[in-house]
Amino acid sequence: MTTNLLGKELSTKELYKWTLTLAVPIMIQNLISTLVGTADTVMLGYVGQTAMAASSLANQYTFVIFCIFFGLATGTSVMAAQYYGKKDLETVERIIGISGRFSILFAILFTSLSLLFPQTIMKIFSSDPETIEVGAQYLRIVSISFVFMGISQTYTSALRSIGKIIFPSVVSVVSLCVNIFLNASFIFGLFGLPKLGVLGVALGTVCARFSEVLLCFLYSIKGEIKFRLKYIFNHNGILTRDFVKISFPAMGNDLIWGLATSVFTAILGHMGNDIIAANAVAIMVVNIGAIAERGFANATTVVIGQSLGANQIEATKKYSKKLLILTIIVAVFGCFIMVGIRPLILKFYENKLSPKALSYLSTMIFMTTYRMIGEGINTCLICGCFRGGGDSRYGFIMDTIMMWGVALPLMVLAAYVFKFPAIWVYFVMTLDEYEKMPFVFMHFSKYKWMKNITRDKSELN
Repeated sequence: MTTNLLGKELSTKELYKWTLTLAVPIMIQNLISTLVGTADTVMLGYVGQTAMAASSLANQYTFVIFCIFFGLATGTSVMAAQYYGKKDLETVERIIGISGRFSILFAILFTSLSLLFPQTIMKIFSSDPETIEVGAQYLRIVSISFVFMGISQTYTSALRSIGKIIFPSVVSVVSLCVNIFLNASFIFGLFGLPKLGVLGVALGTVCARFSEVLLCFLYSIKGEIKFRLKYIFNHNGILTRDFVKISFPAMGNDLIWGLATSVFTAILGHMGNDIIAANAVAIMVVNIGAIAERGFANATTVVIGQSLGANQIEATKKYSKKLLILTIIVAVFGCFIMVGIRPLILKFYENKLSPKALSYLSTMIFMTTYRMIGEGINTCLICGCFRGGGDSRYGFIMDTIMMWGVALPLMVLAAYVFKFPAIWVYFVMTLDEYEKMPFVFMHFSKYKWMKNITRDKSELN
C-alpha cells in the first residue's frame, strides 16, 4: 500500500486522513516493537528483580546503538521521502545502500565492545556485583542482534517514508511472536528446552531481529524499492555527503539524547535496585503511552518530506501547524491512557517488585504523564517538522546544550549535592522536555528549517 496525495494543496480533512493513514500502521508497529521490550520485562519478572534490573541496565547500552540506527534511519527516511516526492526511485535505493553501509559498520563496532568488555560497560550503570555479572552475560548475547537491527531499521524506515506502511508492521508482528515464543520457551523450559533465564531472553531477541532481516530480504526481491547489496559498496560522493549532512546530525542528536538518558539511568542505578526496577517498568509504561504521538511524529516526517520534495513550500507551512495541533491532542489522550492503566500495572507487579519499588512506580507513572506532553510537542517539531524539512542540525545543537548543559547538571545537583530522595531526583529528570521547548518553538516559527534537499539526476551520476 502506497500513500501519496501530493500534486495539490490538501484540505485539513485530506491532510488528517493522509496522516492517519500513515500514522496508524506506524503506531501499530511501534506498539508491537514496544511489546517486544515489554515481553522481556514482564517475563524477567518471573526470573527475579535482579535479572529484570540487569537487563534494563544492559539495554541502556543497547539504547545507544539504537539511537545511532534511529539517526541513520532518519536520514534514510528524510531523503527517501523527498526523492520519492520527486519520483526518483533509483536514488531512494542508493540511499538505502548508503544507510546500510553505515549501519553495518556501527553494528560491528558496538558488538565488538560488548563481546570484549561487557563487565566494564555494566559497571557504568551499576555498582552491584550480581547485577553487573548477570547484565554482562545478557549483553554478550544480545549484541549479536545489532547488525540485524541496523539492516531492518534501514529498510523499513525507507518503506515507511514512501508510504509503504503495511509490510513494516508485518515484520514487527513476526518479530514479536518469535520473541515471546522463545522468551517463554527459554524462561520456563518449554518443549524440552533448557531454562536459561536472562540468557534465554537475549537469545530470543537475537532470533527475533534475525527474522526481521530475513523478511526484509524476501520482500525486497519483488518489492518496488529493493535493498541492493551493490549500493552498499557503490560509493556516490555527492549523495553520501548529502546523507551524512542529514543523518549524522540526526544520529548525533539521538546519540546525545540517548547518552544523556543513559546517564540519567546510571545516576538512578547508583541509588539502588528498587528505583532501577521501578524505572524499568515506568519506561515500559511511557513507551506504551507515547506510541500514538511518536507515530504521528513519524507520519509528520513523511508528509513534510514528500511535500517539500514536490516543492510545495507554502502548503508545507500550513501542514506543519495543523500537524502540531493534532500531535498535542494525541499526546493528551496518551496521558489519559497511562493514568488509566496505572492500577493494572501496579496490580500486576505487586508480587514482583519490593514494596519500596512499587511505591516508586506508583508516583513515577504520574510524573511521566506531563513529561510525555512535552516530549510529544518536541518530537513533532524536532523529529517530524525539522528533520522532514532537511534541518537535523538544530535538534542536535539544542539537545546537546539543554540535555548536557542544563538537565544533566540539575540531576547531578539533585542526586549528589543536595542528596534528594530518589523519587525527587526522578522528578528533576522529568523536566527536561520543558527546559528546551521555548527555543524549539522559536525556531519553528521562523520556518528556516524548510529545505528541498533533492538533486537532479545529472548531479548524482
